[in-house]
Amino acid sequence: MPKVVSRKFNQKTERPSKEKKDEKAAASATAASAASRAFGPLFNKDLGQHILKNPLVAQGIVDKAYLRPTDTVLEIGPGTGNLTVKILEKCKKVVAVEMDPRLAAELQKRVHGTPDQKKLEIMIGDFMKAKLPYFDVCISNTPYQISSVLVFKLLEHRPVFRSSVLMFQREFALRLVAKPGDSLYCRLSVNVQLFAKVEHIMKVGKNNFRPPPQVESSVVRMEPRNPPPPVDFKEWDGLMRILFVRKNKTLSANFKTESVMEMLETNYKTYCATHDMMLEDPLDMKAKVQGVLTKVGMAEERAAKMDQDDYLKLLAAFNEECIHFC
Repeated sequence: MPKVVSRKFNQKTERPSKEKKDEKAAASATAASAASRAFGPLFNKDLGQHILKNPLVAQGIVDKAYLRPTDTVLEIGPGTGNLTVKILEKCKKVVAVEMDPRLAAELQKRVHGTPDQKKLEIMIGDFMKAKLPYFDVCISNTPYQISSVLVFKLLEHRPVFRSSVLMFQREFALRLVAKPGDSLYCRLSVNVQLFAKVEHIMKVGKNNFRPPPQVESSVVRMEPRNPPPPVDFKEWDGLMRILFVRKNKTLSANFKTESVMEMLETNYKTYCATHDMMLEDPLDMKAKVQGVLTKVGMAEERAAKMDQDDYLKLLAAFNEECIHFC
């Protein structure tokens, strides 16, 4: 296999002599070769590759997944397989989705000739574009740039899986588990907690990875609600967008903005037209909206302090008045 040489360019403005250039090139090649021998394949930073190297952390993640011998496990971003080999010991099958063919090859080599070889299936490609197979549990050392879309792709998956244990950037993880009144409580918190029970499992320092990321990490456990709540997510999220633009303002203030009123009036007219309903003449959308807020007693409430039951009650009250958010 040809060696990959990584060159580093210095920031000095002076141009070195040809001899110095040759010396630096030789030193760089030697360092790259040593790094390649020590660490295996070169990591692609564009793919957010940070390989978990601490076996105790890997074992802790597997333990918190509460795997059963009959389980099929979906692993997203297995890398070189430090986590994969521990998962294989506990379950019936692992489907590993890896975007980097080089790392997929490393993983295949790692289990080749072992009893676990038949239990491992590797899908090479982009997880976000892949059609996911059936699985009971998902485990992932998630590339941080796809954290949000990954969570919602998992929550949309059917049939509903039992649980997932996911590694995220610390702040993102804390947003997932934030409660009403917390500083990090946000639209993400509310949307995810509508469809799943989420708990923080452990903190993971940056030195547990190779190469180390710039931020600290955390592991969360997510259990989808089964059956899922009978809520139109587009409607729900449309309401959350309005409430959390200024989460510390009163609901009354959030609904008085011109852009919100225009959107709700357009949606209301469309709904009436498609359901053969007569429009009020004149139509006072602002009064109609404020009437709903007053009726449910939430005009002076703030999104930052409200919980799931409050939001469900509010959405139902708006829908009863044919006011929709998508």
